[in-house]
Parts: sequence; structure tokens; C-alpha cells
Amino acid sequence: MATSSIMKNFVISGREQVEMFADAIEASANDRPVRIPVAAKEIKGEAELRAFMEMRSNTVKRKIKRVSEFDSQTNSYTMSAYLIAQLGKNYTDGRNKEITGTELLELAWSVIEDMQYRGGGMVVFLEANNEEKLLSFYRDNKFRQFDTRLTASKEAEPHELVQFLRLL
Repeated sequence: MATSSIMKNFVISGREQVEMFADAIEASANDRPVRIPVAAKEIKGEAELRAFMEMRSNTVKRKIKRVSEFDSQTNSYTMSAYLIAQLGKNYTDGRNKEITGTELLELAWSVIEDMQYRGGGMVVFLEANNEEKLLSFYRDNKFRQFDTRLTASKEAEPHELVQFLRLL
């Protein structure tokens, strides 16, 4: 299977969406098992706070640049990510008890890790219906929400999908 057939390109545009995406990447990175100690500094006064916020803005830009490409014409970032699509269980005749959602996600994750070893990449992307039980499941499995979008379909009414990511 060609790597391009399992990768999904998506575009992030607008300052607020870029910030939400960067925060999700940062939160996902914080969930990784390896912890690196960092130095902390107390911020005193408005001038130091402004300098810190400017530095944070540059840090966010650096993090996004590591995993994406900026298009100055559209003022947006484009990146490749592994897409988990249509993750679900069969509930017919009690078959839902044969495997848990977590086990199913772990199987998908092991395939993605193998693909990362073979072809690189560092971000996994998925979209989920806006149902709290489903959203909690993904949050419990270290995915971070970064945005939402409305579906566009001629067959069905538009509905909101919640977008998640997780770093490998």
C-alpha cells in the first residue's frame, strides 16, 4: 500500500484555528511517555508578560513549522497526517463484546506506528461525531481536540464533527 493512500492532507487557516491546532499538538506532546524537564521563570509585570506571549507565539510557529508547510498566499498551513477513519464496532448478536474500543484503537495505532517506522510522519488525525461518550473515549486515549467542522453532503443534513490529533 502506498503511503500517500493512507495519509490525509488538511489545511489549517486563520489565527484562531492555528493557535488551537498548535495547543492540541503541544498537549498531545505532553502526553508522550518521555518527559523532559524544563526551566521555569516567574513573570513579573506587563512588559515581561508581553515578551513571554511574543516568545510563545514564536514557539507555536516553530512547532507548526516542524510538521507543516506555510503557504503565504493563502496564509495557511498544510501538513500530512495519518487518518483514522470509520473506527467502529459490530453490535450485531453481541459481537461488541469480542473486542473493546480501546483494543480496536490499539490495533489501529500499531499499524500507524509501523507505517511511521517505514515512511515517517508524526501526527495522527481523526474526526468524530459530537457525542460526549465518543469524545471522552478519544480524550482518554490521548487524542487532543483542535477544531470542529460541519459536514457537507448532498444526502444528509450537515452535522458537526470534532477534529482530534495525537502525536506519534
